[in-house]
Amino acid sequence: MISFKLLRAAFIVSLVFCGGGLMAQNKKLTLEDIYTNNAYKVENIGQIRWMKDNQSYSTLEPNTEGKGMNIVRHEVISGNSTILVRADQLRPPGHSTSLKIDDYIWSDDNSQLLIFTNTRKVWRYNTKGDYWVLHLKSGKLQKLGNGLDEATLMFAKFSPDGRRVAYVSKLNIYVENIATGKILQLTKDGGGTIINGTFDWVYEEELDARDGFRWSPDGKNIAYWQSDTKSVGTFYMINNVDSNYSKLIHLPYPKVGTANSAVKVGVIPATGGITRWFAVPGDPSNNYLARMEYIPGSDEVMIQQLNRLQNTNTVWTGSTKTMMLKNIIIDKDEAFLDIHDNIVWLENNQSFTWTSEKDGWLHLYKVSRDGKQMELITKGDFDVVNINCIDPAGGYVYYIASPENFTQRYLYRSRLDGSGKAEKISPAHMTGQHTYQISSDAAYAIHSFENSSTPRRICLINLNTHTEIKLLKDNTALKNKIDALGLRPKEFFKVDIGDVVLDAWMIKPRDFDAGKKYPIIFHVYGEPAGSTGTGQLGYG
Repeated sequence: MISFKLLRAAFIVSLVFCGGGLMAQNKKLTLEDIYTNNAYKVENIGQIRWMKDNQSYSTLEPNTEGKGMNIVRHEVISGNSTILVRADQLRPPGHSTSLKIDDYIWSDDNSQLLIFTNTRKVWRYNTKGDYWVLHLKSGKLQKLGNGLDEATLMFAKFSPDGRRVAYVSKLNIYVENIATGKILQLTKDGGGTIINGTFDWVYEEELDARDGFRWSPDGKNIAYWQSDTKSVGTFYMINNVDSNYSKLIHLPYPKVGTANSAVKVGVIPATGGITRWFAVPGDPSNNYLARMEYIPGSDEVMIQQLNRLQNTNTVWTGSTKTMMLKNIIIDKDEAFLDIHDNIVWLENNQSFTWTSEKDGWLHLYKVSRDGKQMELITKGDFDVVNINCIDPAGGYVYYIASPENFTQRYLYRSRLDGSGKAEKISPAHMTGQHTYQISSDAAYAIHSFENSSTPRRICLINLNTHTEIKLLKDNTALKNKIDALGLRPKEFFKVDIGDVVLDAWMIKPRDFDAGKKYPIIFHVYGEPAGSTGTGQLGYG
Protein backbone atom coordinates (compact mmCIF):
# COMPACT_ATOMS: atom_id res chain seq x y z
CA MET A 1 0.00 0.00 0.00
CA ILE A 2 1.29 3.46 -0.89
CA SER A 3 0.55 5.99 1.83
CA PHE A 4 -0.57 9.54 1.07
CA LYS A 5 2.58 10.55 2.96
CA LEU A 6 4.50 9.70 -0.21
CA LEU A 7 1.94 11.18 -2.56
CA ARG A 8 2.17 14.54 -0.83
CA ALA A 9 5.53 15.14 -2.48
CA ALA A 10 5.30 18.21 -4.67
CA PHE A 11 6.19 18.51 -8.31
CA ILE A 12 5.88 21.88 -9.96
CA VAL A 13 6.65 23.12 -13.43
CA SER A 14 6.20 26.81 -14.15
CA LEU A 15 6.76 28.26 -17.61
CA VAL A 16 7.67 31.94 -17.86
CA PHE A 17 7.97 33.71 -21.21
CA CYS A 18 10.72 36.31 -21.01
CA GLY A 19 9.80 38.34 -24.08
CA GLY A 20 6.73 40.11 -22.78
CA GLY A 21 4.24 37.24 -23.05
CA LEU A 22 2.86 37.97 -19.59
CA MET A 23 1.90 41.51 -20.52
CA ALA A 24 -1.64 42.77 -19.96
CA GLN A 25 -2.70 46.39 -19.73
CA ASN A 26 1.02 47.35 -19.71
CA LYS A 27 1.53 45.28 -16.56
CA LYS A 28 4.14 42.52 -16.37
CA LEU A 29 4.33 39.84 -13.72
CA THR A 30 7.85 40.02 -12.29
CA LEU A 31 9.77 38.08 -9.69
CA GLU A 32 10.51 41.36 -7.90
CA ASP A 33 6.79 42.07 -7.49
CA ILE A 34 6.16 38.55 -6.21
CA TYR A 35 9.09 38.06 -3.86
CA THR A 36 10.46 41.53 -3.05
CA ASN A 37 7.53 43.91 -3.28
CA ASN A 38 4.90 41.42 -2.07
CA ALA A 39 2.52 42.91 -4.62
CA TYR A 40 0.43 39.75 -4.68
CA LYS A 41 0.46 38.93 -0.99
CA VAL A 42 -2.72 37.43 0.44
CA GLU A 43 -4.30 39.45 3.25
CA ASN A 44 -4.71 37.41 6.43
CA ILE A 45 -5.95 38.11 9.94
CA GLY A 46 -3.12 37.95 12.46
CA GLN A 47 -3.21 36.15 15.80
CA ILE A 48 -6.87 35.18 16.05
CA ARG A 49 -7.51 33.47 19.40
CA TRP A 50 -10.69 31.78 20.54
CA MET A 51 -11.59 32.97 24.04
CA LYS A 52 -12.20 30.44 26.81
CA ASP A 53 -15.98 31.04 26.70
CA ASN A 54 -16.07 29.76 23.08
CA GLN A 55 -18.54 32.56 22.36
CA SER A 56 -15.96 35.10 21.25
CA TYR A 57 -12.51 35.45 19.73
CA SER A 58 -9.76 38.06 19.96
CA THR A 59 -7.71 39.75 17.26
CA LEU A 60 -4.85 42.25 17.05
CA GLU A 61 -6.00 45.47 15.36
CA PRO A 62 -4.35 48.89 14.86
CA ASN A 63 -5.71 51.55 17.18
CA THR A 64 -7.42 54.59 15.70
CA GLU A 65 -4.30 56.75 16.13
CA GLY A 66 -2.19 54.28 14.20
CA LYS A 67 0.17 53.81 17.13
CA GLY A 68 0.37 50.27 18.40
CA MET A 69 -2.18 47.47 18.42
CA ASN A 70 -5.36 46.90 20.41
CA ILE A 71 -6.48 43.45 21.49
CA VAL A 72 -10.14 43.30 20.49
CA ARG A 73 -12.78 40.80 21.53
CA HIS A 74 -15.46 39.89 18.97
CA GLU A 75 -18.69 38.24 20.13
CA VAL A 76 -19.99 35.56 17.79
CA ILE A 77 -23.75 35.89 18.41
CA SER A 78 -24.20 39.64 18.79
CA GLY A 79 -21.36 40.67 16.50
CA ASN A 80 -20.30 43.28 19.05
CA SER A 81 -16.62 44.19 19.40
CA THR A 82 -14.93 45.34 22.61
CA ILE A 83 -11.38 46.53 23.14
CA LEU A 84 -9.90 44.27 25.81
CA VAL A 85 -6.48 45.90 25.86
CA ARG A 86 -5.77 49.34 24.41
CA ALA A 87 -2.42 50.07 22.82
CA ASP A 88 -1.74 52.84 25.35
CA GLN A 89 -2.08 50.29 28.18
CA LEU A 90 1.02 48.63 26.71
CA ARG A 91 3.13 51.79 26.82
CA PRO A 92 5.76 51.45 29.56
CA PRO A 93 6.33 54.52 31.78
CA GLY A 94 8.73 56.92 30.12
CA HIS A 95 8.28 55.32 26.68
CA SER A 96 6.76 57.15 23.72
CA THR A 97 5.54 54.02 21.97
CA SER A 98 3.57 50.94 22.94
CA LEU A 99 5.07 47.48 23.08
CA LYS A 100 5.06 45.61 19.80
CA ILE A 101 3.02 42.45 20.37
CA ASP A 102 4.84 39.48 18.88
CA ASP A 103 2.78 37.06 20.96
CA TYR A 104 0.40 37.20 23.91
CA ILE A 105 -0.85 34.67 26.47
CA TRP A 106 -3.77 34.95 28.90
CA SER A 107 -3.58 33.60 32.43
CA ASP A 108 -6.13 30.85 33.12
CA ASP A 109 -8.49 33.31 34.84
CA ASN A 110 -7.99 35.98 32.12
CA SER A 111 -6.91 38.52 34.78
CA GLN A 112 -3.35 38.89 33.44
CA LEU A 113 -1.81 39.13 30.01
CA LEU A 114 1.72 38.03 29.14
CA ILE A 115 3.23 40.03 26.26
CA PHE A 116 6.21 38.79 24.22
CA THR A 117 8.10 41.65 22.52
CA ASN A 118 11.53 42.96 21.41
CA THR A 119 12.24 39.53 19.96
CA ARG A 120 15.47 38.04 18.61
CA LYS A 121 16.14 35.09 16.36
CA VAL A 122 17.44 31.76 17.68
CA TRP A 123 18.25 29.47 14.78
CA ARG A 124 15.40 30.30 12.39
CA TYR A 125 12.70 31.63 14.72
CA ASN A 126 12.31 34.61 17.03
CA THR A 127 12.10 32.74 20.33
CA LYS A 128 13.91 35.07 22.71
CA GLY A 129 13.02 38.61 23.72
CA ASP A 130 11.35 40.50 26.58
CA TYR A 131 8.19 39.59 28.48
CA TRP A 132 5.79 41.96 30.24
CA VAL A 133 2.75 41.22 32.40
CA LEU A 134 -0.32 43.47 32.16
CA HIS A 135 -2.65 43.33 35.17
CA LEU A 136 -6.07 43.94 33.65
CA LYS A 137 -7.77 45.17 36.82
CA SER A 138 -5.13 47.67 37.96
CA GLY A 139 -3.65 48.45 34.55
CA LYS A 140 -0.14 47.87 35.92
CA LEU A 141 2.43 46.95 33.26
CA GLN A 142 5.33 44.97 34.70
CA LYS A 143 8.52 43.86 32.99
CA LEU A 144 9.83 40.41 33.86
CA GLY A 145 13.46 39.45 34.27
CA ASN A 146 14.75 42.70 35.75
CA GLY A 147 18.46 42.24 36.34
CA LEU A 148 18.79 39.77 33.47
CA ASP A 149 20.12 40.82 30.09
CA GLU A 150 17.71 42.45 27.66
CA ALA A 151 15.91 40.27 25.13
CA THR A 152 17.19 36.96 26.55
CA LEU A 153 13.97 35.49 27.94
CA MET A 154 12.41 32.47 26.23
CA PHE A 155 9.12 30.52 26.47
CA ALA A 156 7.65 32.35 29.49
CA LYS A 157 4.61 30.59 30.97
CA PHE A 158 2.24 31.38 33.82
CA SER A 159 2.14 28.89 36.66
CA PRO A 160 -1.24 27.10 36.97
CA ASP A 161 -2.32 29.53 39.72
CA GLY A 162 -1.12 32.57 37.74
CA ARG A 163 1.09 33.87 40.55
CA ARG A 164 4.46 33.08 38.98
CA VAL A 165 6.06 32.95 35.55
CA ALA A 166 8.80 30.54 34.52
CA TYR A 167 11.17 31.23 31.63
CA VAL A 168 14.58 30.41 30.17
CA SER A 169 17.42 32.92 29.99
CA LYS A 170 20.88 32.10 28.68
CA LEU A 171 20.21 28.36 28.85
CA ASN A 172 19.00 28.32 32.46
CA ILE A 173 15.48 28.15 33.91
CA TYR A 174 14.09 30.84 36.21
CA VAL A 175 10.86 31.33 38.18
CA GLU A 176 9.64 34.84 39.00
CA ASN A 177 7.05 35.78 41.60
CA ILE A 178 4.79 38.31 39.87
CA ALA A 179 3.68 40.12 43.04
CA THR A 180 7.14 40.62 44.53
CA GLY A 181 9.33 40.53 41.41
CA LYS A 182 11.63 38.06 43.16
CA ILE A 183 13.54 35.92 40.65
CA LEU A 184 14.68 32.40 41.53
CA GLN A 185 17.28 30.70 39.33
CA LEU A 186 16.44 26.99 39.28
CA THR A 187 19.28 25.64 37.11
CA LYS A 188 22.82 26.96 37.29
CA ASP A 189 24.81 24.70 34.95
CA GLY A 190 23.48 26.10 31.66
CA GLY A 191 26.01 27.59 29.25
CA GLY A 192 28.98 26.18 27.43
CA THR A 193 27.91 22.71 26.34
CA ILE A 194 24.86 22.46 28.64
CA ILE A 195 21.42 23.57 27.41
CA ASN A 196 18.51 23.72 29.87
CA GLY A 197 14.89 24.32 28.94
CA THR A 198 15.45 24.64 25.18
CA PHE A 199 17.21 22.70 22.42
CA ASP A 200 20.03 22.52 19.93
CA TRP A 201 19.64 22.82 16.17
CA VAL A 202 18.83 19.14 15.55
CA TYR A 203 15.81 19.10 17.84
CA GLU A 204 14.40 22.26 16.25
CA GLU A 205 15.06 21.21 12.67
CA GLU A 206 14.11 17.53 12.83
CA LEU A 207 11.61 17.35 15.70
CA ASP A 208 10.09 20.85 15.81
CA ALA A 209 11.12 21.08 19.48
CA ARG A 210 11.98 24.51 20.93
CA ASP A 211 10.15 25.07 24.21
CA GLY A 212 11.94 22.76 26.64
CA PHE A 213 10.15 22.89 30.01
CA ARG A 214 6.70 22.25 31.51
CA TRP A 215 4.90 23.31 34.71
CA SER A 216 3.39 20.44 36.70
CA PRO A 217 -0.44 20.60 36.97
CA ASP A 218 -0.17 21.57 40.67
CA GLY A 219 2.57 24.15 40.03
CA LYS A 220 4.98 22.51 42.46
CA ASN A 221 7.53 21.23 39.94
CA ILE A 222 9.00 21.93 36.55
CA ALA A 223 9.99 19.12 34.18
CA TYR A 224 12.58 20.03 31.56
CA TRP A 225 15.00 18.78 28.95
CA GLN A 226 18.76 19.13 29.30
CA SER A 227 21.13 18.71 26.34
CA ASP A 228 24.88 18.17 26.54
CA THR A 229 26.58 19.11 23.26
CA LYS A 230 30.16 18.31 24.29
CA SER A 231 30.49 15.38 21.85
CA VAL A 232 29.00 17.25 18.91
CA GLY A 233 31.36 18.38 16.16
CA THR A 234 31.75 22.08 15.41
CA PHE A 235 30.74 23.62 12.11
CA TYR A 236 32.42 26.98 11.48
CA MET A 237 30.72 29.85 9.69
CA ILE A 238 31.90 33.36 8.84
CA ASN A 239 29.93 36.47 9.77
CA ASN A 240 31.11 39.26 7.51
CA VAL A 241 27.97 41.41 7.31
CA ASP A 242 27.74 43.50 10.49
CA SER A 243 31.28 44.78 11.20
CA ASN A 244 34.49 45.84 9.48
CA TYR A 245 36.11 42.50 10.21
CA SER A 246 34.63 39.07 9.83
CA LYS A 247 33.85 36.98 12.90
CA LEU A 248 33.98 33.23 13.34
CA ILE A 249 30.73 31.53 14.37
CA HIS A 250 31.11 28.23 16.25
CA LEU A 251 28.05 26.08 15.59
CA PRO A 252 27.68 22.63 17.20
CA TYR A 253 26.29 20.69 14.25
CA PRO A 254 26.21 16.88 14.07
CA LYS A 255 26.65 15.36 10.62
CA VAL A 256 25.57 11.93 9.45
CA GLY A 257 27.22 9.23 11.54
CA THR A 258 28.66 11.62 14.13
CA ALA A 259 27.54 12.14 17.72
CA ASN A 260 24.33 13.96 18.60
CA SER A 261 23.74 15.84 21.83
CA ALA A 262 23.13 13.67 24.88
CA VAL A 263 19.61 14.60 26.07
CA LYS A 264 17.78 13.76 29.29
CA VAL A 265 14.59 14.80 31.11
CA GLY A 266 14.54 15.86 34.75
CA VAL A 267 12.22 17.32 37.38
CA ILE A 268 13.09 20.18 39.75
CA PRO A 269 10.99 21.82 42.49
CA ALA A 270 9.64 25.21 41.40
CA THR A 271 10.89 26.58 44.73
CA GLY A 272 14.44 25.45 43.98
CA GLY A 273 16.40 22.32 44.80
CA ILE A 274 18.01 19.33 43.16
CA THR A 275 17.03 17.98 39.75
CA ARG A 276 16.08 14.31 39.64
CA TRP A 277 16.59 12.60 36.27
CA PHE A 278 14.60 9.90 34.53
CA ALA A 279 16.78 6.93 33.62
CA VAL A 280 15.38 6.40 30.13
CA PRO A 281 17.00 3.26 28.65
CA GLY A 282 19.26 3.55 25.64
CA ASP A 283 22.16 5.72 24.52
CA PRO A 284 21.08 9.37 25.07
CA SER A 285 23.20 10.42 22.07
CA ASN A 286 21.54 7.96 19.69
CA ASN A 287 17.93 8.36 20.77
CA TYR A 288 15.75 11.46 20.79
CA LEU A 289 13.47 12.39 23.68
CA ALA A 290 11.15 13.95 21.14
CA ARG A 291 8.18 14.86 23.37
CA MET A 292 7.43 15.21 27.08
CA GLU A 293 4.22 16.41 28.71
CA TYR A 294 2.53 16.11 32.08
CA ILE A 295 -0.54 13.89 32.17
CA PRO A 296 -3.39 16.18 33.34
CA GLY A 297 -4.30 16.02 37.01
CA SER A 298 -1.35 13.82 37.91
CA ASP A 299 2.31 13.75 38.89
CA GLU A 300 3.18 11.66 35.83
CA VAL A 301 4.81 12.68 32.58
CA MET A 302 4.57 11.00 29.19
CA ILE A 303 7.89 10.78 27.32
CA GLN A 304 8.25 9.82 23.65
CA GLN A 305 11.63 8.29 22.83
CA LEU A 306 12.46 8.17 19.12
CA ASN A 307 15.41 6.11 17.92
CA ARG A 308 18.01 7.72 15.64
CA LEU A 309 16.69 5.92 12.57
CA GLN A 310 13.33 7.51 13.42
CA ASN A 311 11.35 4.33 12.78
CA THR A 312 10.56 3.36 16.39
CA ASN A 313 8.77 5.52 18.97
CA THR A 314 8.90 4.11 22.50
CA VAL A 315 6.41 5.80 24.81
CA TRP A 316 6.98 5.92 28.58
CA THR A 317 5.00 7.18 31.53
CA GLY A 318 7.12 8.35 34.44
CA SER A 319 6.23 9.18 38.03
CA THR A 320 7.83 12.42 39.21
CA LYS A 321 7.58 11.11 42.78
CA THR A 322 9.37 7.79 42.34
CA MET A 323 11.11 8.56 38.99
CA MET A 324 10.03 5.08 37.86
CA LEU A 325 9.29 4.56 34.15
CA LYS A 326 6.73 2.30 32.50
CA ASN A 327 6.69 1.49 28.80
CA ILE A 328 3.12 1.68 27.44
CA ILE A 329 3.52 1.82 23.62
CA ILE A 330 6.13 0.91 21.03
CA ASP A 331 5.10 2.30 17.64
CA LYS A 332 7.13 1.07 14.65
CA ASP A 333 7.33 1.68 10.92
CA GLU A 334 9.67 -0.04 8.47
CA ALA A 335 10.46 3.28 6.83
CA PHE A 336 9.94 6.39 8.97
CA LEU A 337 7.88 7.67 11.90
CA ASP A 338 6.83 11.29 12.21
CA ILE A 339 6.16 13.01 15.52
CA HIS A 340 2.66 14.36 16.12
CA ASP A 341 1.16 16.62 18.77
CA ASN A 342 -2.39 15.27 18.84
CA ILE A 343 -2.57 13.82 22.35
CA VAL A 344 -5.78 14.69 24.21
CA TRP A 345 -6.72 12.88 27.41
CA LEU A 346 -10.21 11.37 27.51
CA GLU A 347 -12.52 9.53 29.94
CA ASN A 348 -11.25 11.15 33.13
CA ASN A 349 -7.65 10.81 31.92
CA GLN A 350 -7.93 7.04 31.55
CA SER A 351 -7.34 7.07 27.78
CA PHE A 352 -5.71 9.35 25.23
CA THR A 353 -5.65 10.01 21.50
CA TRP A 354 -2.66 8.84 19.51
CA THR A 355 -1.63 9.34 15.86
CA SER A 356 -0.08 6.40 14.04
CA GLU A 357 0.50 4.93 10.58
CA LYS A 358 0.32 1.35 11.83
CA ASP A 359 -2.34 0.34 9.27
CA GLY A 360 -0.53 2.03 6.37
CA TRP A 361 -2.44 5.31 6.66
CA LEU A 362 -2.03 8.17 9.11
CA HIS A 363 -4.97 7.82 11.50
CA LEU A 364 -6.08 8.76 15.01
CA TYR A 365 -6.48 6.07 17.68
CA LYS A 366 -7.78 5.91 21.22
CA VAL A 367 -5.34 4.25 23.62
CA SER A 368 -5.94 3.14 27.21
CA ARG A 369 -3.70 4.74 29.84
CA ASP A 370 -1.76 1.50 30.29
CA GLY A 371 -1.33 1.13 26.53
CA LYS A 372 -2.97 -2.29 26.41
CA GLN A 373 -5.94 -1.29 24.26
CA MET A 374 -5.76 0.70 21.02
CA GLU A 375 -8.88 1.42 18.96
CA LEU A 376 -9.08 3.11 15.56
CA ILE A 377 -11.05 6.37 15.54
CA THR A 378 -10.64 7.70 11.98
CA LYS A 379 -11.27 5.05 9.35
CA GLY A 380 -10.64 4.93 5.62
CA ASP A 381 -8.01 4.66 2.91
CA PHE A 382 -6.66 8.17 3.43
CA ASP A 383 -4.26 10.08 5.65
CA VAL A 384 -5.39 12.47 8.37
CA VAL A 385 -3.45 15.54 7.24
CA ASN A 386 -4.11 17.70 10.31
CA ILE A 387 -6.10 17.39 13.54
CA ASN A 388 -8.08 20.61 13.99
CA CYS A 389 -10.16 19.92 17.10
CA ILE A 390 -10.80 17.04 19.46
CA ASP A 391 -14.11 17.64 21.24
CA PRO A 392 -14.62 15.06 24.02
CA ALA A 393 -17.93 16.60 25.13
CA GLY A 394 -19.41 16.42 21.64
CA GLY A 395 -17.78 13.08 20.93
CA TYR A 396 -16.01 14.00 17.67
CA VAL A 397 -12.60 14.68 16.22
CA TYR A 398 -12.41 17.23 13.38
CA TYR A 399 -9.58 16.89 10.88
CA ILE A 400 -8.34 17.79 7.40
CA ALA A 401 -8.08 15.01 4.81
CA SER A 402 -7.82 14.52 1.04
CA PRO A 403 -9.37 11.11 0.28
CA GLU A 404 -10.14 11.76 -3.38
CA ASN A 405 -7.89 14.54 -4.70
CA PHE A 406 -4.54 15.22 -3.06
CA THR A 407 -4.43 18.81 -4.38
CA GLN A 408 -7.57 19.61 -2.36
CA ARG A 409 -8.19 19.51 1.40
CA TYR A 410 -11.49 19.31 3.26
CA LEU A 411 -12.72 19.12 6.85
CA TYR A 412 -14.04 15.78 8.07
CA ARG A 413 -15.15 14.48 11.43
CA SER A 414 -15.26 11.03 13.03
CA ARG A 415 -16.78 9.79 16.28
CA LEU A 416 -14.31 9.35 19.13
CA ASP A 417 -15.88 5.97 19.97
CA GLY A 418 -14.84 4.73 16.51
CA SER A 419 -18.37 4.07 15.28
CA GLY A 420 -19.65 5.14 11.89
CA LYS A 421 -17.81 6.50 8.87
CA ALA A 422 -15.88 9.70 8.27
CA GLU A 423 -18.27 12.60 7.64
CA LYS A 424 -17.33 15.41 5.26
CA ILE A 425 -18.07 18.83 6.78
CA SER A 426 -16.75 21.19 4.08
CA PRO A 427 -19.40 21.99 1.44
CA ALA A 428 -19.08 19.79 -1.65
CA HIS A 429 -19.45 22.74 -4.03
CA MET A 430 -16.41 24.55 -2.56
CA THR A 431 -13.67 22.59 -4.32
CA GLY A 432 -10.19 23.55 -3.19
CA GLN A 433 -8.20 24.09 -0.02
CA HIS A 434 -9.97 24.52 3.32
CA THR A 435 -8.45 25.42 6.70
CA TYR A 436 -10.27 25.87 10.01
CA GLN A 437 -9.53 27.40 13.40
CA ILE A 438 -12.18 25.78 15.57
CA SER A 439 -13.51 26.79 19.00
CA SER A 440 -12.79 24.14 21.63
CA ASP A 441 -16.47 23.15 21.82
CA ALA A 442 -16.59 22.76 18.01
CA ALA A 443 -19.54 25.16 17.72
CA TYR A 444 -17.83 27.84 15.59
CA ALA A 445 -14.79 28.22 13.38
CA ILE A 446 -12.71 30.73 11.44
CA HIS A 447 -12.87 29.21 7.96
CA SER A 448 -10.43 29.92 5.11
CA PHE A 449 -11.09 28.76 1.57
CA GLU A 450 -9.12 29.13 -1.67
CA ASN A 451 -8.44 27.40 -4.95
CA SER A 452 -6.39 28.04 -8.09
CA SER A 453 -8.72 30.82 -9.25
CA THR A 454 -9.98 32.15 -5.90
CA PRO A 455 -7.73 33.96 -3.41
CA ARG A 456 -8.15 33.22 0.27
CA ARG A 457 -11.61 34.00 1.67
CA ILE A 458 -11.84 34.09 5.48
CA CYS A 459 -15.10 34.07 7.38
CA LEU A 460 -16.65 33.19 10.73
CA ILE A 461 -18.99 30.20 10.45
CA ASN A 462 -21.38 28.10 12.48
CA LEU A 463 -19.57 24.78 12.23
CA ASN A 464 -22.67 22.63 12.85
CA THR A 465 -24.38 23.98 9.73
CA HIS A 466 -21.30 25.39 7.96
CA THR A 467 -23.19 28.64 7.40
CA GLU A 468 -21.42 31.97 7.23
CA ILE A 469 -21.91 34.35 10.17
CA LYS A 470 -19.51 37.10 9.15
CA LEU A 471 -17.11 37.74 6.27
CA LEU A 472 -13.68 38.71 7.63
CA LYS A 473 -11.48 38.91 4.49
CA ASP A 474 -12.31 38.25 0.84
CA ASN A 475 -9.11 39.43 -0.95
CA THR A 476 -11.20 40.79 -3.83
CA ALA A 477 -8.59 43.46 -4.58
CA LEU A 478 -5.93 40.76 -4.97
CA LYS A 479 -8.12 38.77 -7.35
CA ASN A 480 -8.72 41.87 -9.47
CA LYS A 481 -4.99 42.60 -9.56
CA ILE A 482 -4.17 39.06 -10.69
CA ASP A 483 -7.00 38.97 -13.22
CA ALA A 484 -5.65 42.19 -14.74
CA LEU A 485 -2.41 40.38 -15.62
CA GLY A 486 -4.28 38.21 -18.09
CA LEU A 487 -2.39 35.06 -17.08
CA ARG A 488 -3.35 31.61 -18.23
CA PRO A 489 -4.86 29.46 -15.46
CA LYS A 490 -2.87 26.77 -13.72
CA GLU A 491 -2.95 23.42 -15.48
CA PHE A 492 -2.90 20.38 -13.20
CA PHE A 493 -1.47 17.06 -14.27
CA LYS A 494 0.21 13.97 -12.84
CA VAL A 495 3.75 12.64 -13.21
CA ASP A 496 4.33 8.90 -12.90
CA ILE A 497 7.85 8.33 -11.52
CA GLY A 498 7.41 4.59 -11.07
CA ASP A 499 6.83 4.01 -7.37
CA VAL A 500 4.37 6.86 -6.97
CA VAL A 501 2.36 9.29 -9.07
CA LEU A 502 3.02 12.93 -8.21
CA ASP A 503 0.68 15.89 -8.57
CA ALA A 504 2.02 18.83 -10.56
CA TRP A 505 0.91 22.14 -11.99
CA MET A 506 2.12 24.37 -14.80
CA ILE A 507 1.50 27.95 -15.95
CA LYS A 508 2.17 28.67 -19.62
CA PRO A 509 2.82 32.11 -21.14
CA ARG A 510 -0.27 34.13 -22.01
CA ASP A 511 0.31 33.78 -25.77
CA PHE A 512 1.73 30.26 -25.60
CA ASP A 513 2.60 28.65 -28.93
CA ALA A 514 3.16 24.90 -28.76
CA GLY A 515 5.50 25.14 -31.73
CA LYS A 516 7.97 27.36 -29.88
CA LYS A 517 10.54 26.72 -27.14
CA TYR A 518 10.51 28.78 -23.96
CA PRO A 519 12.80 29.22 -20.93
CA ILE A 520 11.26 27.77 -17.79
CA ILE A 521 11.35 28.01 -14.04
CA PHE A 522 11.44 24.42 -12.81
CA HIS A 523 10.87 23.97 -9.10
CA VAL A 524 10.70 20.77 -7.05
CA TYR A 525 10.38 20.78 -3.28
CA GLY A 526 9.22 17.37 -2.27
CA GLU A 527 8.84 16.32 1.35
CA PRO A 528 6.13 14.75 3.51
CA ALA A 529 5.60 17.94 5.53
CA GLY A 530 5.41 20.51 2.76
CA SER A 531 3.05 19.95 -0.14
CA THR A 532 3.36 22.52 -2.95
CA GLY A 533 1.53 20.71 -5.74
CA THR A 534 -1.80 22.01 -4.44
CA GLY A 535 -4.87 23.77 -5.77
CA GLN A 536 -4.06 27.19 -4.34
CA LEU A 537 -3.80 30.48 -6.18
CA GLY A 538 -0.12 30.78 -5.26
CA TYR A 539 1.42 33.95 -6.71
CA GLY A 540 3.08 35.12 -3.52
